[in-house]
Amino acid sequence: MSTGEFLLITIIIWPITAAVAVYAIGMKNERAGNTFMLTAVVLEFAACLLLALCFADTELRSADLGGLAFHFRSGGFNALYGCVTGFLWLVTTIFSSEYFSGSQNRNRYRLFNLITLGATMGVFFSADLRTTFLFFEVTSLASYALVAHNESPAALRAAETYLAIAIIGGLATLMGMLLLQQNVGTLEFAKLYEICANLRDKSSLYLPGALLVVGFGAKAGMFPLHIWLPKAHPAAPAPASALLSGILIKTGVFGVAAVSCNIFPDDQKWGIALLIFAAATMLMGAVLAVFSNDLKLTLACSSVSQIGFIITGVAMQVLLGDQNSPAVRGTALHMLNHSLFKLVLFSAAGVVYMNLHELKLDRIRGFGRGKPLFMFIFLMAALGLCGLPFWSGYVSKTLLHESIVEGINLYRGFSLELPLKLFDALFLFSGLLTVVYMTKLFAALFIERGEIPAEKKRYISRPSAAALTVSAALLPVMGCFPAIMDAMADWSRGFFNSHATARAVHYFALGKLGGTVISVMLGAAIYFVFARGFFMRRKDANERVYADRWPEWLDLENLVYRPLLRLLITAAVFFARVAAFLPDVMYLVLLRRLQPKQDEHGVIGRFSLDLLLVGIGICIALIYVFSQTFE
Repeated sequence: MSTGEFLLITIIIWPITAAVAVYAIGMKNERAGNTFMLTAVVLEFAACLLLALCFADTELRSADLGGLAFHFRSGGFNALYGCVTGFLWLVTTIFSSEYFSGSQNRNRYRLFNLITLGATMGVFFSADLRTTFLFFEVTSLASYALVAHNESPAALRAAETYLAIAIIGGLATLMGMLLLQQNVGTLEFAKLYEICANLRDKSSLYLPGALLVVGFGAKAGMFPLHIWLPKAHPAAPAPASALLSGILIKTGVFGVAAVSCNIFPDDQKWGIALLIFAAATMLMGAVLAVFSNDLKLTLACSSVSQIGFIITGVAMQVLLGDQNSPAVRGTALHMLNHSLFKLVLFSAAGVVYMNLHELKLDRIRGFGRGKPLFMFIFLMAALGLCGLPFWSGYVSKTLLHESIVEGINLYRGFSLELPLKLFDALFLFSGLLTVVYMTKLFAALFIERGEIPAEKKRYISRPSAAALTVSAALLPVMGCFPAIMDAMADWSRGFFNSHATARAVHYFALGKLGGTVISVMLGAAIYFVFARGFFMRRKDANERVYADRWPEWLDLENLVYRPLLRLLITAAVFFARVAAFLPDVMYLVLLRRLQPKQDEHGVIGRFSLDLLLVGIGICIALIYVFSQTFE
């Protein structure tokens, strides 16, 4: 095993083994548990950086892990997202020491937090769908404990929804994998691309591909399986929310991209279908965020919308074929940017909750007034998410928009031209809504005045402040030097199978800058002139409060999914009881038929009947075996 392969496997195994040690140490000494947890995460991040710097240009492929069918690789994108994952875990670990001070179940949180880290690394460094699936399921089960950490009724219900979606998605993924293996004969990404790129008729691959996207898309928060995300994020502790939104939903995006770019490159039907779901996800999440009156719920709905932006990039990669360079770079960079945005924003929400134990906008109004450092931290991420020039979000959103324009030009004169133009308008409108809901949050925290109770002398500890300040400062630095981001995007070309030469994009052209600035200013104006009046109501002569304008009954989970799930469970129980009752009926019928052949004690007849039932079972098994063997 080479040095690179050893380092790669260590990155995946180390957090899981360290989790046991952290838990054991934490049971005896809380402070020592925190210290060892931080040490484990620092070593993990350092290992990821070493792998990226020394082996990012080398396609490492590990041997089987302990004789098991786990296969990993370290390409540019894998190494890049390994570093992003390590960085987010490091920052949230520093913040967690303060956030969980005095709370219960801290040791349990550390245990499952590290297990989730190892499993997440397993997903991002996986070389085939089998390995992706196995670690994908571990992340779902381990992160369940993070969502349910507070053990409040809301947290347990949100965790229940999260687990239900994860299980349904896992079953869909498993079925898709089995069908794909049967049709293609491999689950390895590189071989899948080689085989599927040469297939003229991919009709037999649409069903397994759809099942895989359902499974991975459920974890990513794609519409209509996004329902867990607005429930889980507000219920989970802020550090867990930052990881759920910043990293864990990207494991779902990783799966969707792996399926789309390896199985359906240049497949127009697949690209159109994916673009439809991207549009619904992008718009629905933005609308829900605009209507929300809760800080973390708004950020959670925003994550749904931003996943729609990322899936847009994946869909455009498929539609553009050999000319997909802007889409590839935009997808990779918006994944990276969104991870950093939500790390900062959810941590900022955690700062608010630590001090006020509230997240409703009415009850946190004015918290940020007189706190210039907190304003800087929040504003950097907010402006990046809105895509303001000279912030990193501007670069990735510009590339995504360039890919849509490229598609319009490519399909000019064909039937796809008009749908792509309409989608372009929807893309810009969703960006406008992003500005609206982020302006709402900024106004509530930093402009409005509220009755804030007496605060502590220091509202955030120095280590947490330093970690969040560095994270926030990265966003304008990256935005001012887009060449850095382009270099990171170029690392990702291998994973997305982009072979086209990257065309230079003039990010700071006056036309692009002017259009984006006007869009951001228009979004802010829409909030203050129109939206603010609609979303607020007068409580009394002197005070206006936020009104909940979203219809309470319009909840997909309660309106559709839970009743449907209850119906399916009732039907399954009914058929299970019928299946259990049928052998008894058969036994009684055969017993009566064979009654005359029994001896006076009835032993021979019953024994013959038992042998007959065993023979029927053997015949059924043989028929199945032969049908599979000679298929």
